[in-house]
Amino acid sequence: MYYILYGFLKLLSLTPLRMLYFLSDFVYTLLFYVFGYRKKVVMNNLMIAFPEKTENERKEIMKQFYHNFCDNFIEMIKLMSWSTEEIKRRFTCNIEVLNDLVGKEQSVQIVSGHYFNWEMANLGLGALSKMPFVVVYMPIRNKVVNRIVYDLRSKTGVILVAATDFQNQVKEHLKKQYALILVGDQNPGNPGKAYWTNFFSKPAPFVRGPEKGARRNNTVVIYADYYKVKRGYYECRFEVVTTDPNSYKEGELTRLIVNKIEHSIRQRPSNYLWSHRRWKHEWNEAYRSKWISS
Repeated sequence: MYYILYGFLKLLSLTPLRMLYFLSDFVYTLLFYVFGYRKKVVMNNLMIAFPEKTENERKEIMKQFYHNFCDNFIEMIKLMSWSTEEIKRRFTCNIEVLNDLVGKEQSVQIVSGHYFNWEMANLGLGALSKMPFVVVYMPIRNKVVNRIVYDLRSKTGVILVAATDFQNQVKEHLKKQYALILVGDQNPGNPGKAYWTNFFSKPAPFVRGPEKGARRNNTVVIYADYYKVKRGYYECRFEVVTTDPNSYKEGELTRLIVNKIEHSIRQRPSNYLWSHRRWKHEWNEAYRSKWISS
């Protein structure tokens, strides 16, 4: 089954990109107009994030989001046949912010949000980085699909660590200098143990992992803002947040990252993954001790 599915996707990836974008537009029509895939979730999220915008403005953001969402997965297929050099041509970054740290005492933790195209970003950064580049991924239940996706995500030398066994798998990579990329807007499994703060106009929980790991390993913390320039082309801007994570009070570093993620989303609203329920956990006064101020 693996070879059948892999062969089909590989052949599809050889299709000219222009034709694949026609397919993306067709899938967009189905998702948006026929099936209405998660439209209520998307619109509800946009109402929370942008109450000041008109309904028509939010609908326009929603349509652009669905186009980006479809392009993300079509481009993922195309990545199967793109060479490392082609990926580097289509993904630009001020990578010197990271590479200038090679050979220094500290490792690096890169924090970002759920932006498009995260598959291109992982492969592009893996190709450009002169430091071992570690990415945390969530294994897919279907073993055939998981194998295909795993091979794709590691093709530019990216080191993949399963989120389900993170503590055990990451140990060997912590023995030498590394760059670890994490998402800072992931929904926590247990909101009672998470940090809480305002995300746009509503309280939301945030995982403690990025801040906790940065403190424990005394890493340089870099924020990554990546976004679509045009179809098939992306840019990433690195910004050093701190070289001394332990100089911040508990929760301050997380609050700083949340502010940067929110700013990036406000700059390019349709570049964010609105189809996940970011505010699914409701605020409870029992979480008061976990609240971090703005």
